[in-house]
Amino acid sequence: MAAVPLPDPVVRGLPEGSESSGEHLTILYRGPLASCDYDCPYCPFAKRRDSPEQLRADRAALERFTAWVAAQDHPVSVLFTPWGEGVVRSWYRRALVELSHVPHVRRVAIQTNLSHRTAWTSDADLSRLALWATYHPGQVPYERFLGKARDLAERGVRYSVGVVGQPEHLADARRLRADLPDHVYLWVNAAEGRAYTDAEAADWTALDPLFGYSRDPHPSLGRACRTGESVVSVDGDGTVRRCHFVPAVLGNLYDGTFRAGLRPRPCPLDVCDCHIGYVHLEPLGLYDVFAGGILERIPKLA
Repeated sequence: MAAVPLPDPVVRGLPEGSESSGEHLTILYRGPLASCDYDCPYCPFAKRRDSPEQLRADRAALERFTAWVAAQDHPVSVLFTPWGEGVVRSWYRRALVELSHVPHVRRVAIQTNLSHRTAWTSDADLSRLALWATYHPGQVPYERFLGKARDLAERGVRYSVGVVGQPEHLADARRLRADLPDHVYLWVNAAEGRAYTDAEAADWTALDPLFGYSRDPHPSLGRACRTGESVVSVDGDGTVRRCHFVPAVLGNLYDGTFRAGLRPRPCPLDVCDCHIGYVHLEPLGLYDVFAGGILERIPKLA
């Protein structure tokens, strides 16, 4: 995959397939789930345990959210971004399957480490389901992860695979790129707080031609962003914010008060350094780069 230059600013656009369908709302949902089965040293949320009460609360919150999405009369897309690992929980698998069969749901996706079995995807509508998978060297045997990734490809599941750009992960990432099916996009997240030399960046760009977007934080203060207009963040209580990184509340999902707050607005933060945030910054033009694959991080060129 050849390197792709960072584009010039482009005009506002919607994800592929949504231009003629009226209101389209993209929701990043993050419930109270915090438990994860991995212990990645670069993750502040690793190896947490949820009590039975916390798990029941998370399940109830997710079921309430799923019912709300299903009851809407306009197109909706959903990306689940749990602090922990959601797909090992039956209620996340069920939500993904159920929402994939809702006619007005354009895409339902989740961030996952693929530690779960993959057979559940057979019950989903694969034209709407997608997975954003991350490989964590040291947390899972390489062959086990690769086997699940290949199985997803054989089942026809749409997914991307990524790694965190730690120096010690480079050899594993190169091996993974060589072993994954050619059509599977391999992305690289810049390690938090790490300044990459040009030589280091070139190594990662050889694997992910779009690594340049992740390498450095993006100046965002005052820049147009779709969050707060057609993209929102929702927590387990239904509190709606423009994105995960801006604490100001727009309203609540379940009483409908958030709708009055939806409008174009500039970003209030100095920088944006997370893909699920900066992909919505309009000057970057990433809705063209990831056309049809915004939520699952699959670029149009993949």
